[in-house]
Amino acid sequence: MRVMVVGASNDRKKYGNKAVRAYDLMGHEVVPINPNATEIEGVRSYPSVSAFKGFVDRVLMYVPPRVGMKVVEELAARGQIGEVWFNPGSESHELLELTDSLQLNRVVACSIIDIGASPDR
Repeated sequence: MRVMVVGASNDRKKYGNKAVRAYDLMGHEVVPINPNATEIEGVRSYPSVSAFKGFVDRVLMYVPPRVGMKVVEELAARGQIGEVWFNPGSESHELLELTDSLQLNRVVACSIIDIGASPDR
């Protein structure tokens, strides 16, 4: 599975970093998104969701809802997205309504727990 991590970080205490490590450890192709990094955990990072080309099975959101508003619009314009996962703290009522109006397939849950990993690592 190809997984895009929006809000990936080089800070190992942040969940965006924990998601990169968990999905990579499980053998998934990880696409970190961070406008201020060229690499996260040894994986090439992209400055925006539109900078990466190709289908993405799952987008993991680890940014605040105000940032997420712009990101979901970029995702809808980009296309080639399976699911958008809103992790705890990344969702808001307004953001979820926007996601639905853009006809993106959304899931509101912890994406790290979903693959059987612990977000506390």
